[in-house]
Amino acid sequence: MSRPLRVDVNLTWLGAGRVGGSEEYLVRQLTGLPADGSLVVRLLCQRSFPGAYPELAERFACIPTVMRRDRRPVRILAEHTWLAARTRTADVVHHGGGTAPLVGRRPLVLTVHDLQYRRFPGYFSAGRRRYLEFMMPRSVERAAVIAVPTGYVRGTVVDAFGVAPERVVVVPHGVPQPPVPPPALVDATLERYGLTGRPFVIYPAITHPHKGHRLLVEMLDGLDPEIALVLIGGEGDGERDLAALIGGGPHGSRVIRPGRVPTAERDALIAAAAAMAFPSEYEGFGAPCVEAMALGTPVVCSAAPALVEVVGEAGIVVAEPSGEAWSDAVRAAIGDADRLVAAGAVRRRDFTPDIAGRALAAAYRQAVDS
Repeated sequence: MSRPLRVDVNLTWLGAGRVGGSEEYLVRQLTGLPADGSLVVRLLCQRSFPGAYPELAERFACIPTVMRRDRRPVRILAEHTWLAARTRTADVVHHGGGTAPLVGRRPLVLTVHDLQYRRFPGYFSAGRRRYLEFMMPRSVERAAVIAVPTGYVRGTVVDAFGVAPERVVVVPHGVPQPPVPPPALVDATLERYGLTGRPFVIYPAITHPHKGHRLLVEMLDGLDPEIALVLIGGEGDGERDLAALIGGGPHGSRVIRPGRVPTAERDALIAAAAAMAFPSEYEGFGAPCVEAMALGTPVVCSAAPALVEVVGEAGIVVAEPSGEAWSDAVRAAIGDADRLVAAGAVRRRDFTPDIAGRALAAAYRQAVDS
C-alpha cells in the first residue's frame, strides 16, 4: 500500500461561527473525508476552531495560528510567511476561503464558494472588492484543482477566468441528516414564538438585499390571513429596509422574527413549517433547501441557477419575482406536500457528508497527479 497523502488545510481565514454557509460547507466536507488511512490531514486554524469543532479536532491535527483573522493585513502576511513555512512538507495544500497566498507549497486545491463579488459588487466594501479582484484570478491560476459546490459555480469560474474545465471539480455540500425534533421541543418552540396552532412559511437567511425577503412579505397579500411568515437569521445590509417594509405594511402581526436561534430550535421550526420559501437572487449552493428536505418540509425556491440545480424535481421553482407568484407557489407546495416531501427525501441523499468527503479526497488526489 502506498503511503498516505499528506494534506494541509488552510483555515486561518475562518472564525468559528462567524462565516456562515462557506464555513458549514467546508466543515461538513472535512467531516466526510474517508477514514481509511489514505489521508493524513492537518488543519491550520484559529485558536477557537478546535473548541468549536471537537469532532474535527479529535480526528485531525490542529495547528493554531497566533494571527487573528479580523486583522486581515496581518493574517494575509501570515499566510505568506507562517503558513508557507508550515506547509512545506505537505503533498497538497487546500485553501478553503476562496483565495490562496501568492507563495507557498504547490500543488494546491482552492475552494471557490461563488463569484458573488462579480455579480453584485455593490454588496462588498471597496477594500474587500479590490482584494478579491486582485487575488481571485491569481489564486485560480496557481491552483491545480478548483473545488466548487455546484455545476453553476463551475461554469462561472471557467467563464470568468478561462480555466480549463477539467481543473474545476464539483464538491457538493454534505448536509448531515438532522435528528427528528422531539415533539416536546417542537411544541415548546412554537409556543415561544406564538406559533402554536398557526400554519406558517419559514425562511432561514440573513437579511442581505439579494436574499429577497421583500418578496415574502409581499407574498402575504395572496395567502390566507392565518398563515404567518417566520424569518430566522441574523441582520444584514438589508435589515433597515426590511424592517421599514414590515412596519409600514398591513402584515406586521403576521411576520414573526426570532432572529438567530439555536440549531435545535431552527430544526424544530423548519420541521413544523407548512413550507420553506427561499427567494434568494444569488446562491452558490443553497444548503437550507437540502436541510428542509431532510426535515420533511416542502421547498419553494427562486430560479437562481444553483438553487434549481440543487432542488431538481423535489421543489417548486418560482421564476417571476413577484409576491403574487410566490403566494401561488406556496399554495401549490402546501397542496402537494406529500409528493414534495417524498421527492425531497430522495433528493437529499445526493448531498451527504460522505459524498462530499469522497469528492474532496478525489480533488486532493487529482491535484497531486496533475
